[in-house]
Amino acid sequence: MVNSQKYKNKKIAIYGLGKSGLSAAKKLTQMGAEVFCWDDSSTLRKKINLKLIKFWLLKNYYIDYIVISPGIDINKCKIKNFLRKNINKIITDIDIFFEINKNLLTISITGTNGKSTTCKIIEKILKTAGYKVYLLGNIGNPVLSLKKYLKNSIFILEVSSYQLQYSKFFRSKHAAILNVSPDHLDRHKTINEYIKAKTRIFYAQQTSDYSYINTHNKYYKFIKNKIKRKKIKSKIVYINNNKYKNFINKIKNKSFLSKGNIENFSFACEIAKNLNISSKIIVKSLKSFKNLPHRQEIVFSNKYLTCVNDSKATSFDASMQSLSIYNKIYLIIGGVPKIKDQFKLQNFYKKIIKIYIIGKKPSFFKKKISKNIPYTISHNLKKAIKDIYSDIKKSKKYNNTVLLSPSGASFDQFKNFEERGEIFKKLALKKLNKIYYV
Repeated sequence: MVNSQKYKNKKIAIYGLGKSGLSAAKKLTQMGAEVFCWDDSSTLRKKINLKLIKFWLLKNYYIDYIVISPGIDINKCKIKNFLRKNINKIITDIDIFFEINKNLLTISITGTNGKSTTCKIIEKILKTAGYKVYLLGNIGNPVLSLKKYLKNSIFILEVSSYQLQYSKFFRSKHAAILNVSPDHLDRHKTINEYIKAKTRIFYAQQTSDYSYINTHNKYYKFIKNKIKRKKIKSKIVYINNNKYKNFINKIKNKSFLSKGNIENFSFACEIAKNLNISSKIIVKSLKSFKNLPHRQEIVFSNKYLTCVNDSKATSFDASMQSLSIYNKIYLIIGGVPKIKDQFKLQNFYKKIIKIYIIGKKPSFFKKKISKNIPYTISHNLKKAIKDIYSDIKKSKKYNNTVLLSPSGASFDQFKNFEERGEIFKKLALKKLNKIYYV
């Protein structure tokens, strides 16, 4: 099942010792490779029990491959000159995964928004259909972390543009680009380069494989032309979200109300169809599907208000999904804005009662707010919840929505979007769940 011969006795340098780097080092060592490791963090170096070597000394060795962790930008790191000189030797963990698992059925999902949710929808369908399924990549464990798995398993991989950017061999039986909007442009510089990285998910596919792209996405024609120029060999499947609206009505699940989840559902259905899974199985599996934490997650709901945690919405394009669903919204936004993010609230001003800005860059968000929408600068979540409580109590209106959908990254005030979402939930449950009118 596992082909380990390709890397046996090879000299392989691994740069970056996070989860993916460590799993690659362990897997390659097990397969008989001579592995050299390095990380710029002295803290990480002290924690591991692997052969360390300063990368600038690698010029004294012949190196067959260089495995770099997804978070490393070869144009900015300390050994950029060495990596540029040896760029043809750079591979990623997903390349290794494919090389040692060529005969296993793999489904890979990329895109700007909805990757994790789509992976979970596909997992739910396949498990209901009786398959043994492993979910790997950005959504959970690194792709090389599994020690054992059944021969007829199906792997679902959430793949980032960072992994795809330097991949050489990676191939997936079913590969999808859900959507594209400006993201990670601090790394990719332009939207064209970002899309170029995403479309690499199709490059190694063969005539027996399937490529899925979104006809509703703004950059659909660009992606289509890119595929055409690269002469992709796979069967191209064009996703039309309208095709599955009646199907969603049969499921009767509120998780599929948003445009984003209709899109995610459409991709999952097309993939399931090409795996010969029946409509009955799909309907049965998704009646009980729930949104992932921090993605349009309903914290609580009563006659006074519905409280929604959408902390994963780190761009305005993602926030639009929640804004399109709810009304009478008390909206919390803020954080670190994405480069070239198209932040436009004009189309939603009738839905929003008031905006509360958090984070260390309130001026950016203040400038983007329509003149028709009241706002206050709360600076942090605790103050925002306090301000919302006061405003709702004064209004004495029913069926309000308190929505955390920041449209910005979290790392100015939090470790990640998960921490931001968890803190919001605790504060909301403690304060807002106590609202009542005499």
